[in-house]
Amino acid sequence: MTESPHDSEDFDTKQWPSEIRYSKDDKTLTVDFDDGNSFTYPAELLRVESPSAEVQGHGPGQKTILAGRRHVGIMAIESVGNYAVRLKFDDLHDTGIFSWTYLYKLGSQQSEIWAEYLAALERQGLSREPGG
Repeated sequence: MTESPHDSEDFDTKQWPSEIRYSKDDKTLTVDFDDGNSFTYPAELLRVESPSAEVQGHGPGQKTILAGRRHVGIMAIESVGNYAVRLKFDDLHDTGIFSWTYLYKLGSQQSEIWAEYLAALERQGLSREPGG
């Protein structure tokens, strides 16, 4: 069976958010979790790591490297049940459902994930800048 970005473990919430804040000026989303951890995510990181099929594909090795998202922002944050949020980005992407578990994992591994994204852009000759 092929694993998807939404394996059941993504919805097996162990840490719950206690507060979620978005800064339009900084284009960052901050999530405080009930275990005392707090993570601040640039909107660009959330967009390029969206758990949507558009970004992650439908199976292992199908991830798409998105370029040109340096200035992306978040227009809306919508609750999805009690386990996730849907982020609506200003590039009109809105199909990713970010479970609390996925956000926690993304926050705790942010530096490694960001470094891999930058390396992938470089390998493919792509830029973070729009149209670049």
